[in-house]
Amino acid sequence: MHFALPPRKTSHPPPYAPRSSRSPFLRKSRSPFLLLILCCILVIAFLFLRLFTATSGPPPGTPSVVIVTPLDHKAYSKEYLDKIQENRIYYAEQHGYKCFFPSVADYDLAGAPMGWARVPATRHAMTLNPHSTFFFHLSQNSLIMNPSLSIEDHVMSVSRLEEIMLRDKPVVPPDSVIKTFPHLRGENVDLVLTQDSEGLSQGSFILRQGDWSKFFLDTWFDPLYRAYNFQKAEGHALEHVVQWHPTILAKLALVPQRLINSYNNDSPGHDDTILYADNDFVIHLSGCKNNARRDCESELETFYRLWKSNV
Repeated sequence: MHFALPPRKTSHPPPYAPRSSRSPFLRKSRSPFLLLILCCILVIAFLFLRLFTATSGPPPGTPSVVIVTPLDHKAYSKEYLDKIQENRIYYAEQHGYKCFFPSVADYDLAGAPMGWARVPATRHAMTLNPHSTFFFHLSQNSLIMNPSLSIEDHVMSVSRLEEIMLRDKPVVPPDSVIKTFPHLRGENVDLVLTQDSEGLSQGSFILRQGDWSKFFLDTWFDPLYRAYNFQKAEGHALEHVVQWHPTILAKLALVPQRLINSYNNDSPGHDDTILYADNDFVIHLSGCKNNARRDCESELETFYRLWKSNV
């Protein structure tokens, strides 16, 4: 069987078709080239955004300090708590701060005493105010008496901390073997506490925003400590945490008590050096709710009237 041979090529091919104005190479390389340009633009925009957000600081109107006061609406009258809130709000308005008044009932304490609510309340405030710098916890048994004093100038500026820190001081008086760091620098302080003659006072403390402070609060609120049944509940748990966790002790500054936590005459654990005097920042009616012979509301009224007469 014979197959037909393919036709022989002609010796006179037709003229070439007109050449396209764009070479095939350019047509094929155009898409990757444009994609590369787009990627470069996106990278530059991302870097610019990161640079802008890193240097822009907190949003406008962000308060530098948040005052945290958990309120127990079952244990105190509305009139009493209204006075506490009025006092905090007035102070906050003088300095551009913010107040946070959660209810102690907002937090699941798993049967622990209500005093524990100060810990998740402060942690809650940090979550709600991620750009604020300081968180000033002040108990509902305290009153700010000298609203002219700012947290930064009175306590938390680096130069001020260098001046007022109690270095190499027993953490739990009078003779704890664990002492505050002797060489702690002001810029490394994230927690400010006071102590009375019986131990650390948790009614008034200041925390700096950051991962360390969140770690500290989470450690303090550990379910093991809440279930341990310490005699003074969160107070003894705080002393345990500070003394036996060097990571926490390394950021702690003790300051003289009257700077942020003066006591009245009826408060336990006081001596003449920590009793309230004119122009002190805060009066704390320490223990007024734990003693049947004391009445928080009548004790507050004396200092509330004094405060009102001066504002």
